[in-house]
Amino acid sequence: MSETVDTMDWTQGAETISYQLCGACRSVWYFRRGFCPSCGAAEPELHRASGKGVVYAASLVCRAATPEAKAHVPYMIVLIDMAEGFRVMAHGDKALAIGDAVVARFENFTDRRVPYFEKV
Repeated sequence: MSETVDTMDWTQGAETISYQLCGACRSVWYFRRGFCPSCGAAEPELHRASGKGVVYAASLVCRAATPEAKAHVPYMIVLIDMAEGFRVMAHGDKALAIGDAVVARFENFTDRRVPYFEKV
């Protein structure tokens, strides 16, 4: 179950993953918008995700995209189907595989705290 939250999430320094829900058509999505991408309704609701999900895809990164990321190589990038019905890209344990049940925590990556998923 999710809860309505203020505007803070991990992109502003809070250790939470937020998503939006349309009050009109009940669509859910991850990237913030001022309107529903499905029906166009204004003023979607912002909710805090539970942090629970399932691995949809996983890729081990062996070549850093930036000089700052070089210290973290190799690292895992995962696509997670969240329990609330949206998909998010994040970091995760190197041993994760498609279909694993996971839960989010937050870790430092370069100069930010980012979502990091581990097996339940």
